[in-house]
Amino acid sequence: MEKSGQDQQSVDIRIQNIGGIDETSIQIHSGVTALVGENATNRTSLLQAIAAALGTDSYTLKSDAEAGEVAMTMREETYVRRLRRENGHVESEGDSVLENPALAELFAVLVDSNDVRRAVREGRDLREVILEPVDIDEIHSQITELVDRRREIDRELDRLEILDDELTELELERTRQTEKLEEIETELAETRAKLDGLQSERGDRERSAIEAELDEKLTQLGDTRDELERVTAKKESEQKRLTSLRENRATIRHQYESQTPPDEAELARLEERLDALRDRQRSLSSTITELQQVIRFNEDRLAESESLVHRELGDGDQSVTGRLDPASETVTCWTCGSTVEQQSIEQMVGQLKDLREEKTEEKRQTASEIADVRDSIEQMRTRRQEYEELDEQLTALEAKIEDSEATVADLETRSDALEAKREELEAAVEQLQETQQDELLELRQRASELEYEKGRIEGELDSVTTQIAETEQALTAREELLDERETIVAQLRDLRTRIERIERNAVEAFNTHMAELLDILEYENIGRIWVEQTETEIADGSGDTTQRTFELHVVREGDDGAMYEDTIDHLSESEREITGLVVALAGYLVHDVHESVPFMLLDSVEMIDGERLVDLVSYLEEYVPYLVVVLLPDHARTFERRLTAERHHLVEV
Repeated sequence: MEKSGQDQQSVDIRIQNIGGIDETSIQIHSGVTALVGENATNRTSLLQAIAAALGTDSYTLKSDAEAGEVAMTMREETYVRRLRRENGHVESEGDSVLENPALAELFAVLVDSNDVRRAVREGRDLREVILEPVDIDEIHSQITELVDRRREIDRELDRLEILDDELTELELERTRQTEKLEEIETELAETRAKLDGLQSERGDRERSAIEAELDEKLTQLGDTRDELERVTAKKESEQKRLTSLRENRATIRHQYESQTPPDEAELARLEERLDALRDRQRSLSSTITELQQVIRFNEDRLAESESLVHRELGDGDQSVTGRLDPASETVTCWTCGSTVEQQSIEQMVGQLKDLREEKTEEKRQTASEIADVRDSIEQMRTRRQEYEELDEQLTALEAKIEDSEATVADLETRSDALEAKREELEAAVEQLQETQQDELLELRQRASELEYEKGRIEGELDSVTTQIAETEQALTAREELLDERETIVAQLRDLRTRIERIERNAVEAFNTHMAELLDILEYENIGRIWVEQTETEIADGSGDTTQRTFELHVVREGDDGAMYEDTIDHLSESEREITGLVVALAGYLVHDVHESVPFMLLDSVEMIDGERLVDLVSYLEEYVPYLVVVLLPDHARTFERRLTAERHHLVEV
């Protein structure tokens, strides 16, 4: 991805009943927008509103509200997303910026619960989160479709190769038929000339009754031969069609009989299971967001309590009344008003976090089960549709075969009748000729025969000419097919290497940006943090397969200058969070997230000291059009001191 431009327009956001916000508006400028305030000042709620407008589920509806709304105006387009509480769950409707917010959830909405950051904290395989937006099944489906199309093209190219050979034969046949037609036309012209000469010699003498009768019989014979030829050709064509229909019926019947119709009861059970799983997923999403809100609320209250202790003790007063008792580390509970140990609340918050992690894992498992059940339902529905389509095809083919058989029978009857009539007329003509052997009659008969032969050859010549034209037309598609095949080969190459390419680019992006940031941030005794692609042979029951993973390495520098390998577990909280954010940046760049998501939202970065946070944000803004970060006042003062106001906007919350 190129570094972000400097000419982005500002974005206006109107918020109602999101997080802890009743109603407010905010303008996000290109560059960095810092939301500044103490804890519990709705900075996170503003991020939730932006995330909701983008289309993600990283938001909560105000606890005392039944409905809420966020409207974002960007690039002269306004997107309004409306939220409502229904049956204990928060539902959404309206328009959001993104149709598929998965990329934003992973690589742009970088709040504390972001899955990429959590994967780094928990030491999970980073390859899974980087590839999560990639629909591997869809890639395999596209590959299958392209392979099938390539086979079709190959078969068509083979057919065209045969047609090319046939074209030469057709052209030779056209030449032969043309020469034969010329010979017949020459003989017919000579015969007619002789006939005209004899008729002139005889003058105006009336033709005998035999001559008149012979002329009539010859005309009838020519008409009968023409009709017989047309009926015979039609019968042969219909017989070929009937044979093709029967072969097609046999193929379809074999397919039909080899399939088993889906179990409708099982399909209904799966559909009910899918509905239940989706309800469970929505319930878990609501529970997770509500837990996050409770956790955030209690953490903010605890942070305020600690700040109050420091202020009171800093003034030399060792006795804090009302809310705090430093000696016993007790606080006044903000929910029930009783005095409790601060450690108890911290333990409760820890339990809530554990519960959130448990619900998050259950949500992931539910999503996986939903995908499996949905695939099973789709497969069963596809089988049912294929089974019904085959049944419909068989019914239609039976009707066509019945009609074709009736047509063939009718044409055979007509052909037999015309054949009998032809034989009768030929016998009559032969008898008339025997009755009166006359040159004039012989010439007339020959002329009639030549006329018939001329018409037959002209018909064959027209047929050959039509076949040549059709063949030449078909052959013109060969270049297009070759071009399409070349395109398909390139697409297959791209699809088959897409996952490997994403992996390679992600590793390269992480290692490059991590190295640059470590140089900038100057963490002590960290020599290098880098990702290595590894492959492991595993047994899956059908043979060994290769499993690829991303292995995160931490290299430290000892006091003596020697380098040694360490683990992510031994990094400081600040170092781990920086690592997680760089993994997210790598995903942001590799998946071209900026094309659909011009935002990156940063929260829960207070563990990074102010100077390094300024350096980190300055680095990220080079790649993100709109970077929104939540800051405490101490960090904000560092931002004001070090950064210019042109591209960095501080918003007091």
